[in-house]
Amino acid sequence: MKKIALVTGGGSGIGRAAALALAGAGFTLVLAGRRQDPLDAVAAEIVATGGEALAVPCNVAEEPQVAALFAAIDETYGRLDLLFNNAGLFAPPGLLEDVEVERWKAVVDVNLNGAFWCTQHAFRIMKRQNPQGGRIINNGSISAHAPRPNSAAYTATKHAMTGLTKAAALDGRKYDIAVGQIDIGNAETDMTGRMRAGVPQANGTVAPEPLMDLSHVGDALVYMANLPLEANVQFMTVMATKMPFVGRG
Repeated sequence: MKKIALVTGGGSGIGRAAALALAGAGFTLVLAGRRQDPLDAVAAEIVATGGEALAVPCNVAEEPQVAALFAAIDETYGRLDLLFNNAGLFAPPGLLEDVEVERWKAVVDVNLNGAFWCTQHAFRIMKRQNPQGGRIINNGSISAHAPRPNSAAYTATKHAMTGLTKAAALDGRKYDIAVGQIDIGNAETDMTGRMRAGVPQANGTVAPEPLMDLSHVGDALVYMANLPLEANVQFMTVMATKMPFVGRG
């Protein structure tokens, strides 16, 4: 039986790496994101290596679009084995007191509300499919533990993701739905490459930070995804070893 995996934010960065790694592990991929062209490009990469992929444009901040996404999955495959809640939105760094209402709402809508809509729809499919159950992995980020300066909206949503992970893990037990979280620190993507040149630190200085290869995130995700449903990685942190997180800098 095919194993069906949905990756949100699947057109670039961590989402792309996760999708390629899961495809290499035998999953059939559903790729969701706001832009069709990057999704199609990742789907083509998967197909070129002998895998299967379906690209579905979807803004997870819009619940009707999420409903349509899961309806397409249900119609095409009739089941869902894995959801990776990866879609995320960064806000430009700024003073907490200057965060605009619309920017705050936009970050919350994608990072938190979007993850909830997807989790809710995944539960509905996973509880009624045969065999029952499935796995949900949330992308928490190191910001689920500790903030960077001037990142109130992003940090708040990532801390909230931890609460959603715990609640969903508890509520999913009766349906054999395992829910866990992967917290990623300084994986090298187009958005994090600037860290090599230097980024603001908690003490007010600007300093370069080490990065790790993105492939390690894919490897970690595949490990979590391939566990039998009787076992679960509740929380995993995968990070650049020397990044300023553990300790006092």
